[in-house]
Amino acid sequence: MQDLSDFLSPVNVAELSNDFHFTDGHFAKHLLVYENEFPDLNDVEIVMVGTGEMRGVSLSENPTDAADHIRKQLYKLHCWHSEISIADIGNIKIGALINDSYAALQIVITELLKAGKTIIILGGSHDNTIAQYNAYKSMNLTVEATCIDAFIDLQGDSVLKNDNFLLEMLTTEPNFIKHYNHIGFQSYFVHPRLLETLDKLRFDCYRAGVVKSNIHEMEPVMRISDFVSFDICSIKNSVVPSNKKSPNGFDGEESCSLSQFAGLSDKLSSFGIYGFNPKEDIHQLTAIQIAQMIWYFIDGRDKRKHEAQLSDRNLFNEYHCCFGDIETVFLQSKRTNRWWMQLPNKSFIACSINDYKIASNNEIPERWLRAMERSA
Repeated sequence: MQDLSDFLSPVNVAELSNDFHFTDGHFAKHLLVYENEFPDLNDVEIVMVGTGEMRGVSLSENPTDAADHIRKQLYKLHCWHSEISIADIGNIKIGALINDSYAALQIVITELLKAGKTIIILGGSHDNTIAQYNAYKSMNLTVEATCIDAFIDLQGDSVLKNDNFLLEMLTTEPNFIKHYNHIGFQSYFVHPRLLETLDKLRFDCYRAGVVKSNIHEMEPVMRISDFVSFDICSIKNSVVPSNKKSPNGFDGEESCSLSQFAGLSDKLSSFGIYGFNPKEDIHQLTAIQIAQMIWYFIDGRDKRKHEAQLSDRNLFNEYHCCFGDIETVFLQSKRTNRWWMQLPNKSFIACSINDYKIASNNEIPERWLRAMERSA
């Protein structure tokens, strides 16, 4: 692995702890931290890295220490997943230009992906997602991407990266986006024709109200994702005071559930939580919420270690059903109760129990239909 310390600033653990005393049960005692020497990552599964790059929101915006505020709350949470090895490698050094910061973050993520690590990115504005995506692109990896955001950042008339980074991610050639999911958009922030365009591209967009009414439908979406980018503006202001964009959105428990679903994914290799500005926080509530979301991501990672392989049919309940003239098979894991649905080419896609119920009523599940449209 390339020496990453050139792109990173170490963590000052003593400054984070202040008058708080870490005991053996706290996360701080279960992490390999880049404090004095860069840690050996050979046996590490999850690597955390922070970024303070915020010039995508405003050209004059200064870098933030958002990642350190999150660390301060995460380190004092109790660790229930001692079998998961985690390292914190500090913060990306901010470049002279915004593209310099993107490049540094991209290099770090790329090297960690090559080493088979799962990466958690903390802090920075949502446009840092472009560096997250470009890491896969630099490796010629075709990916399924998911953004969780109240907005759909495709505003081509804006000069701010935070408003239009999806244009670059979804339209630049060569393109390595196999499929794109958008979770949690709030309708009054999105032009209807934009949704029509995304639908024509066979991308899937889920309105916040629909997600909140049955959040477990998002687990199969996360299960097929290679990376997830979570903008905290999708969480209501009363939960994360740093979000000044909307009083509506996901509550704390829903945000933690989405994070846990991301951790459960067998495919997912990076998870970014963006949009936190500590200057706008109250009583550190936003930092606490994000820390708990990370806790649940790690909890999902722990649970996914116990899932069976689809080839081991003895560990699945198998259900055969028909809708129309189509015969298909559903599998339900005996370990985690997660569901899979067979396509005509005999491959299986992630689904929910609701898809099985729909098929059992001789109706075509929308998830099956969308998968067939994309494969046509």
